[in-house]
Amino acid sequence: MKINTALILCAGHGKRLNPLTLVEPKPLLKINEITLLENCINLIKSLGIKKIILNTFYLKEKIESFVEIKKFNLDITIINDGKKILNTGGGILNMMNSSNDSDFLILNPDTVWNQGYLEKIKGMEDFYFTNQIKNILLLVNKNLSFDKKLKGDFNLLKNKIKKDLQNDLIYTGCQIMNKDLFDSHSVSDFSISEVWNRLVSKNELYGYESVESFYHLTNLEVYKALLKNN
Repeated sequence: MKINTALILCAGHGKRLNPLTLVEPKPLLKINEITLLENCINLIKSLGIKKIILNTFYLKEKIESFVEIKKFNLDITIINDGKKILNTGGGILNMMNSSNDSDFLILNPDTVWNQGYLEKIKGMEDFYFTNQIKNILLLVNKNLSFDKKLKGDFNLLKNKIKKDLQNDLIYTGCQIMNKDLFDSHSVSDFSISEVWNRLVSKNELYGYESVESFYHLTNLEVYKALLKNN
C-alpha cells in the first residue's frame, strides 16, 4: 500500500507576512531562489507521488498561473475554496471530495521542506499502512525549530499523541489522513484541529517524530531572518 495523492494547502491570506502577501500569495514567496510551493512539489515528486491536488482562494490566479508555467510533469488539480475561504479542515475535505482515493499525504507549504524529510515521511507512510490507522502527524521537537518563539503543540508516547502541560513537539505541516475521519463534517469553514482534538480525546491521534531542523514561515520577522540565514 502507498499514498497516491498529495494535498497542498494554498488558500490562506498569509496576513502575518504583510506587506509581501498583499501582492504575492504566501506559497509563492521564495527561499534560496525557489518558491515554497515548488519546494513542496519537489518533495512530493521525490516521494514518487504523481497526483497532487492543491486548493486556492486568495490571489488564486497567481498560483494557477505559476503551476501552468512551471509544467511540473505531474497530475496537478487546482480546487478553489469557493465564495468563502474554508480554513484547513474544510479545505482538506473539499480537496478529498474531488478524488477517488481514501488516504492522502497532506502538506503545508509554509514549511521549508527538503530532501532530508524523505526517509521520515516514507517511514511514517509505512507505519500508517502497517498499523492500519487512519491518521498520522509528522512532529518535531521545538528545540529543532528555527523560530524559537514557536511553542509545542503535543507530546508523543509510543506514537500516540497526547496534550499535556509540557508539550515539546510541534506539528511540522505534514500528515497522512483517511477520508473516513471527515464523515461527520461537510465542506465548510472548520479547522483541522477539530478533527485532531476529537481523536486525541479518544487516544486515536498518531504521531511520528522528525529529527530535521524545522524552518517555518511564521511571520515577516522570521521570513527575513530565514533569508539572511540561507
